[in-house]
Amino acid sequence: MALRDLIPWGKQESQVPVRVNTPGDHPLFSLHREVNRLFDDLFRGIGVPSLGSQGAGLEWPSIELSETEKEVRVTAELPGLDENDVDLSIENGVLSIHGEKKSEIEDKERGYSERSYGRFERHVSLPPGIEEDKVSASFKKGVLTVVLPRSATAIESRRRIPINAH
Repeated sequence: MALRDLIPWGKQESQVPVRVNTPGDHPLFSLHREVNRLFDDLFRGIGVPSLGSQGAGLEWPSIELSETEKEVRVTAELPGLDENDVDLSIENGVLSIHGEKKSEIEDKERGYSERSYGRFERHVSLPPGIEEDKVSASFKKGVLTVVLPRSATAIESRRRIPINAH
């Protein structure tokens, strides 16, 4: 008996495809997928949006990391937000990006008002050797870019290891 058979609502066939483990899958990744699927099925059955959505149409932002010898660059797509809606902080080698959007629409002619609220929080573990006091951030057209320079000692301590062919 599957766990979803115990849930009294949403007895129809799940719309989320179930992935069968392949021999290379790690058991924890499989567990993670199954727990996410379970909660998505549970909330879909009672009419709540999936966990990836936090109301107000605001979803977890897409984040891209790029790294060079001199810096680490974090780019986050935050459509519909401006720089006042976003908060950045660094603590114990972790970059935290918090954001929230509140919206209120009132139409007195039609006699209704609508409020929405969305919030997200992302954490990015940083490599050692980041100069936290020289971090800079810019926000343009819904894209947040954070530049984290590496310290001179971190740049110098990096050593390439040659690979010998046999």
